[in-house]
Amino acid sequence: MALSPLNARRWRNFKANRRAFWSLWVFLALFLGSLCAEMLANDKPIVVNYRGEFYFPAYRFYPETAFGGDFRTEAIYRDEAVQCLIRTGGREECWDDPEGVIEEARTGSVSGEAIEAGWMIWPPIPYHYRTINNVGTAPSAPDADHWLGTDDTARDVAARVIYGFRTSILFTLIVTTVASVIGIAAGAVQGYFGGRTDLIFQRALEIWSSTPSLYVIIILFAILGRSFWFLVFVAILFGWPALPGVVRAEFLRARNFEYVRAARALGVSDRVIMFRHILPNAMVATLTMLPFVITGTISMLASLDYLGYGLPSSAPSLGELALQAKQNLQAPWLAFAAFFTFAIMLSLLVFIFEGVRDAFDPRKVFK
Repeated sequence: MALSPLNARRWRNFKANRRAFWSLWVFLALFLGSLCAEMLANDKPIVVNYRGEFYFPAYRFYPETAFGGDFRTEAIYRDEAVQCLIRTGGREECWDDPEGVIEEARTGSVSGEAIEAGWMIWPPIPYHYRTINNVGTAPSAPDADHWLGTDDTARDVAARVIYGFRTSILFTLIVTTVASVIGIAAGAVQGYFGGRTDLIFQRALEIWSSTPSLYVIIILFAILGRSFWFLVFVAILFGWPALPGVVRAEFLRARNFEYVRAARALGVSDRVIMFRHILPNAMVATLTMLPFVITGTISMLASLDYLGYGLPSSAPSLGELALQAKQNLQAPWLAFAAFFTFAIMLSLLVFIFEGVRDAFDPRKVFK
C-alpha cells in the first residue's frame, strides 16, 4: 500500500534521523526475539523426534507416557531417564541406568537396537525463568552454563531477563496505547468544546491527578491480590491524565483557525473536524509527551516489582531482579544485568520516539 505524500515525507524524515532509525531496528530485533522466548530459554526441548514422530514440548503438553514412561503428568525433559526414553525409543532399562543405556545405544553394543531412536533440539539457554538449578550455591557467578549467573533462588538470570524484557514491553505497549487513546480523546473534547465542558473536565482531572496513585495501587494489590491484567487496568486508570493537558492546549489554539471555521460553515461534523483536521496538527505536541509516558510506565512497573506490589512473585520481573541485586551485594552480576537491561530498553524507546516526534514536526526537514 502506497503512502500518502505527507506520510512519505514523515517516513523520509524518520529514516534521516539515523539514531532513531537504527534504534528502531535494534529494538524490533530484541522485542521479536523476546516474543520467541520459549525458543531461546526453556527447560523443554524445541523439537523432539521419538520413534519417527515429531513433538513440540516448548508449546504443547505431552505426558511422560507419550515417550514410554509410567506417569500421565508432563514429562520432565531435563530428567536423564526421560532423555534416555526419548533417545532409545522407550527402553525400560532407562529407569535403572539411563547413562549406561544411552551409551550402549550409541556404541551399538545392544544387538537388534537402533543406535539412536530419537533426538531433541534444545534452546540456546536450557532453562526457563522458573527453572531452579540446585547445583552449587546461589547466587552463582556467570559461567558457560549460566551466561549471566543465577539469582538467590538458583534461577537463570539470562532466562529471567529475556522473559522480563518481554513482559515489560508488552505491559508498556498495552498501557501506553489505551491510556493515550483515552487521554487524547479527553483532551480533544475539552479543548474543542471549551466552556463548561472544559471547566468540568479540568476540575475532575485536577482532583484525579492529585490522587497518590502509588499508595492507592499498593492498597488495592494488598486487598485484591496481584495479577498482570489487574496491574494493566490500574496503570491505565492512573496513566491517562498525562496527555489531556497537552492535547487540550492544541485544540484550544486550533479551534478558531480559518480552516476549522470553514469546515463548520460547510456542515462538517464536530467528530470529523476534531479527529481528521485538528488532531493531526496536535500530534507533534502529543508525541513529545509519549517518551515520558512510556518511561514512566516502565518505571512504575519496575518500582512496584521492587517494592513487592507488582507482578506475582512467580512472574519474570526486572524490578524483582533489581531488588535481588540490592539484597545480594556480593553478586554484582545481578545489578549489572538489571541496570544494562533498563538502560538499553529505555534508551532505545526514547530515541525512537524522539525520531517519531521530529518526523511529525513540519518545521524540521532532515537531509
